[in-house]
Amino acid sequence: MASERSDGHVPLAVKILVAGGFGVGKTTLVSAVSEIRPLQTEEVLTNAGVGIDDVNGVEGKRTTTVAMDFGRISINQDIVLYLFGTPGQDRFWFLWDELALGALGAVVLADTRRLNDCFPSVDYFERRNTPFLVAVNCFDGVQKHSATQISRALDLDPEVPVVLCDARDRRSVKDVLIALVEHVMTLKQVAA
Repeated sequence: MASERSDGHVPLAVKILVAGGFGVGKTTLVSAVSEIRPLQTEEVLTNAGVGIDDVNGVEGKRTTTVAMDFGRISINQDIVLYLFGTPGQDRFWFLWDELALGALGAVVLADTRRLNDCFPSVDYFERRNTPFLVAVNCFDGVQKHSATQISRALDLDPEVPVVLCDARDRRSVKDVLIALVEHVMTLKQVAA
């Protein structure tokens, strides 16, 4: 819950999901922006995952989220975002329905080296009518693509924003979260 200030003001608490494929940078994104020490449920990848976890493109990955990541960031004095990073592997998707309860919206983090990995997340939020945007994690040395190219490649509805970001950079991640809140507010105004 959002904490009450000394003047009695309680900011609006907003739940945001951070989703995407295995190894896309969800844990990194939550950690980069959280103003508290983030809760992480990281476990070491083992031989049991060989043939199950596709590490192509993320060969250096040594751990994986097995339940969720959790962080918090105050956007301003009136809005506090609670971030819930979802696990990326199919075998942990049973957790998604619980994590999605009460969420205002979602960030689908995409890696252009493995763009197909974000289709399940996009499909999930479309089926649930959960507002979302796609944030393309721009890694060093990886070919850059425009937001329009990504939108076309993912066959997104025109109103779904696509933003470029660096999941390691606090300012970049904060901009993504602000874009999501603005997107949700626009959708609510249109529906009214």
